[in-house]
Amino acid sequence: MSLGKTYNLTTELAIFKKHHRMKLHPDASNAYSIQSYSDEGVIVNGKLQTGPLKLCAIQGPQAWSAATFESLTQASFDELLAFQPELVIFGSGPRLKFPSPKLLQGLIQQGIGVETMDSGAACRTFNVLAGEGRHVVLAFLPLIDA
Repeated sequence: MSLGKTYNLTTELAIFKKHHRMKLHPDASNAYSIQSYSDEGVIVNGKLQTGPLKLCAIQGPQAWSAATFESLTQASFDELLAFQPELVIFGSGPRLKFPSPKLLQGLIQQGIGVETMDSGAACRTFNVLAGEGRHVVLAFLPLIDA
């Protein structure tokens, strides 16, 4: 009786050579969602978006003025106030980095929550919350350091 193919730890499977770091499956809503993300950018509703971006599930992706983590300012985060979200998900890049609380003052004063995570986790979390109908905005820094 054969149990099928076996693989050892050095076997390279084609599935691990795919272009995308993660492929996500959208729900059935009409909201904007992220289908995949990689070092090249994120694919939102079938279109590649490169560089830093703001993503609202209702209004779609827009360029974000924050080019790098080091260039973040309070004005960068204040741009997100126009969406009037209940929650901002901040994707800090390839690694988790927390912005200074003083940069978030505009959001905090308006009672808007901010969750910080690496950009991959932020993409996944955005899809879950937007799929639930929550009014969330993703503030995304690319997965590669500039």
